[in-house]
Amino acid sequence: MSANESEFQKIYDTFQPKILRYLTHLVGEAEAEDLTQEIFMKVSAALPNFRGDSQPSTWIYRIATNAALDRMRSPSYRPATLKCDLRNEYEDNEPEVEDQNAWTGEKTPLIEQQIFHKEMNECIKGFINRLPESYRTVLVLSEFEGLKNNEIANILGVSAGMVKIRLHRARQRLKKELKANCDSYWVEDNEFIPELKII
Repeated sequence: MSANESEFQKIYDTFQPKILRYLTHLVGEAEAEDLTQEIFMKVSAALPNFRGDSQPSTWIYRIATNAALDRMRSPSYRPATLKCDLRNEYEDNEPEVEDQNAWTGEKTPLIEQQIFHKEMNECIKGFINRLPESYRTVLVLSEFEGLKNNEIANILGVSAGMVKIRLHRARQRLKKELKANCDSYWVEDNEFIPELKII
């Protein structure tokens, strides 16, 4: 294995799961896998010319972001449809039985609660996907990828101040959408994106 192949393999092993997750949030699961492969083909081809002017993570996320934006702007792109109406779906009169871990005594969520949380989280992702792409991109990079504003600025080629503004506007718009379309209990104690100040 050559030095370039070895370097690429390290990059692929480190970043492929992150980029796949990132793209899933941006373009949806159906598009993300193929797009991830395309991105790593580009990374492999460009790696010999990478001069190290930025961190490898910044460089790879920039390639991924540009590819995702191109895909979202493509006439053939169809975002996943938003389907969620969980109000009263899980309300019934059956008594709830608490389940506990035999070793720790900690309560474990009921299957119904787990399903409800999963569907609620999918619905919230749907609202994120309806945000304008400039807001969605900064929100996903910040909330899901855990990147700092200056890292996001480097990836997007904008100022850190612009990232801060877009992030604030994205959160405000998401908050407005959730308040208009979801019952308040949906977002209480939501583990989906605990850092997101949406309430």
